[in-house]
Amino acid sequence: MMYTLPHSLRDELRTTPIGELLSEDQLDDRERTDRMVAVGDMVTATLHRHGIHPDLAVVDYRIERAPCPPDVRSLIEGAEAEVMRVSNPPAVITDQMWDAIRRAYGRSHPVRIEVDGEEDLAALPAIVLAPADTTVVYGLPSRGLVWVAVGPTERKKVEAFLNKMEE
Repeated sequence: MMYTLPHSLRDELRTTPIGELLSEDQLDDRERTDRMVAVGDMVTATLHRHGIHPDLAVVDYRIERAPCPPDVRSLIEGAEAEVMRVSNPPAVITDQMWDAIRRAYGRSHPVRIEVDGEEDLAALPAIVLAPADTTVVYGLPSRGLVWVAVGPTERKKVEAFLNKMEE
């Protein structure tokens, strides 16, 4: 099931966080769950800097469409993880992305999904597919981090959004 984000829904995604919008300095006060998921290069590096090592990280080695700075890239690549590679164009969630996230959740060790293309929408399948006691953290450019303690409410929000996207 491939989803494409129509232009009409882009603003909704940018302006309506699925979870709680945080600044970086609020990270240390957060209660951690069994499984931590980071979507995005800056988010992944920021979590590592705060001693939060994601069980699943989805990265494309780009930050706001520019190549990832070397220090951020080395922080991400320096983390022990099984690497899965997928192709995923901008504004799309491919079957490959869904499958990689599903497989990563089945692993008992950290996984890093490296995306050829863009991981801009990977938080959506990460939330829908999340096992119990999972937190998904993704970035809202120039606004902060979105902390999603995944539960039925968050899954329903994402499923409703996916239903509006073109399949």
